[in-house]
Amino acid sequence: MGLAEVWRRHLGRGTASPLVTTAELTVAYYAHHIQDDGAQSHDVDLDDLPDEVEELVRYWLKELGLPDEEGQGPGTWPIRQALGWLAERERLPPRLVERFVARFFSEVTAYMESGTEARKTARDTVAEVINRDRPQVVIAHSLGSVVAYEALWAQPRHPVDLFLTLGSPLALPHAVFHRLSPAPSDGLGERPPTVRRWINVADLGDLVALPVRGVSQYFRGVDADNHDIIHAFDFHLAANYLASAAVGDALTAYAADV
Repeated sequence: MGLAEVWRRHLGRGTASPLVTTAELTVAYYAHHIQDDGAQSHDVDLDDLPDEVEELVRYWLKELGLPDEEGQGPGTWPIRQALGWLAERERLPPRLVERFVARFFSEVTAYMESGTEARKTARDTVAEVINRDRPQVVIAHSLGSVVAYEALWAQPRHPVDLFLTLGSPLALPHAVFHRLSPAPSDGLGERPPTVRRWINVADLGDLVALPVRGVSQYFRGVDADNHDIIHAFDFHLAANYLASAAVGDALTAYAADV
């Protein structure tokens, strides 16, 4: 089963709208441009994180409230110990948190590194699919929402009725927000010019969709910023977002207006 059909199946769990059951669905796949061969099948070693990745993890942990250690500041915690603190606070298996953090921030670093060929190629790949297939709705999850956001700015040839971002790190300080293209102005980003409506959905427990105040606090033109409990355990999984009532409601409301 292709990735597009996997996404359609999960979307169908959340809404019975004909928009989902009959519309054509295309996936703009970009991950291979920012991953080494076999990256998804091998663990990233926490003890061997590049300095730039570790720096972003530390900023992220500070946003999550990592306390000072003996008055020295949260930056002094060993990474594994700090993630252990987070796992205990969120009641998650430490190994799950470690694997997630190592992979996610490695991919964010690979994409967000300014001026790299990987970033341009990934962004252009998504933009080309949008301009070729002319979708009415663009759904983007996690780092994909960052790639889609930049793609919609880079090649604004086709109007998009609805931009639906799920578990988005677009407002994540240091790692993403301050490194976006185009760069935020006066502390705020802007809705892409060809997007008519922007809805953001974030699980209340999603450790990536930070800050908890939502994307709308950092971007002009976000029409709705929905925060809910999407899943009690898998806080960032695309399948759970796609099958959620929040996404189903957004697509049903869109279909009713078409």
